[in-house]
Amino acid sequence: MTLTLLHWPLQERPRERLLKNGPQQLSDTELLAIILRSGTRGLTVLELAGSLLTHFGSLRGVISASSHELCAIPGIGKARYCELQAAMEICRRQLAEPLFKRSVFHCAEDAKFYLRAELRDLKREVFGVLMLDSQHQLITFRKLFSGTINAAAVYPREIVKQVIADHAAAIILVHNHPSGNPTPSEADIRLTRDIKHAMALVDVEVLDHFIVADNQVCSLAQQGLM
Repeated sequence: MTLTLLHWPLQERPRERLLKNGPQQLSDTELLAIILRSGTRGLTVLELAGSLLTHFGSLRGVISASSHELCAIPGIGKARYCELQAAMEICRRQLAEPLFKRSVFHCAEDAKFYLRAELRDLKREVFGVLMLDSQHQLITFRKLFSGTINAAAVYPREIVKQVIADHAAAIILVHNHPSGNPTPSEADIRLTRDIKHAMALVDVEVLDHFIVADNQVCSLAQQGLM
């Protein structure tokens, strides 16, 4: 028998607790149970949620798990994987909303929250560009290259082509360090300068280069490395 929240006393059901007390009062297990909605054979939905948190270590671990990793857990199929990913994508998009309305430099912390949500849990290095208009408001965020960040992996001419296609007036470079160390490498610094030179030829300013490493975001501009 599949066990659902309906098998729990009314006052103990996560949805009812959320409506009565607000989402902040719910545990990680209860919040995850609301998304999962029902349990599986031999497990209530709260027990299933608890087993996921134990297996992956945290809510972040559950959300960032791959389809293969999640679907290997009994009771978690592709439909539930999609629901979890959709919930995370909603979070990413609402974090991006302020960047479309104000200069990125007027909401710098919002930009960092957004970039952390986009990049911190990726297993490989990904290089992207925040495309900005003349008011430094976000046009779009492009993930352009993946793999090791060096001159062979990131091509300035391809960035130029995409910048022109997006009608960007300025850009911010960004990539992640899956190691968790935000310190810019010599390759990062050389690449930044190469891209700045290429962008100058089309009159597009490179405003900064952010490195996302777990919960840290390093700014090359603030470190005087541009």
